Amino acid sequence: MKSILLIGLGRFGRHIAEQLNILGHEVMAVDHNEERVNDILPMVTNAQIGDSTNEEFLSSLGVGNYDVCIVAIAGDFQSSLETTSLLKELGAKFVVSRAERDVQAKFLLRNGADEVVYPERQMAKWTAIRYSADHILDYIELDGTNAIFEVTVPKHWAGMAVGQVDIRKKYNINILAIKKDGKIDAKINADTVLTEDETLLVLGDYKALQKCFLV
Repeated sequence: MKSILLIGLGRFGRHIAEQLNILGHEVMAVDHNEERVNDILPMVTNAQIGDSTNEEFLSSLGVGNYDVCIVAIAGDFQSSLETTSLLKELGAKFVVSRAERDVQAKFLLRNGADEVVYPERQMAKWTAIRYSADHILDYIELDGTNAIFEVTVPKHWAGMAVGQVDIRKKYNINILAIKKDGKIDAKINADTVLTEDETLLVLGDYKALQKCFLV
């Protein structure tokens, strides 16, 4: 369990709070909007109304005591930048800030952010990949090239063993696990037989995956 300071309770910040609550982390939520703070109270450890660009207010939160500080402010880049910078000056251990464009990311990284996230861009990419390919159900990006994909088992693979499919040799794609009825089984080998009612978790390049499934 980690202690997290979450600043900015718009749609993105609220979704973060919800997920952190599900994961069982301690969350201090902050926003200048009283209504947002009151709405988030049931799902966080504590919440305060305040201006995160005010050094005195931010200092009163004891930012150095949190494992992670997340700046989820949207629509006001100046406030996001000032908050990010102040957090680092006040001793924050690790700061993650939201950016909408590359130029914003550069300024945030130069002024205290340890990492930057692009929620709109990341969701747009996920949506494009997920809904432009019938066989891809989900994916987790690892770097600019590789990702872990959840894919359906092609009909012509049903009844074949992993070794027979041999997509590692042909396409440099690794089958990591099989998922069935919501359960993941990573204990697979070359003799594991594939069925149509399963999905596969595979590691590889998106373009290579497309070629593999179009065969």
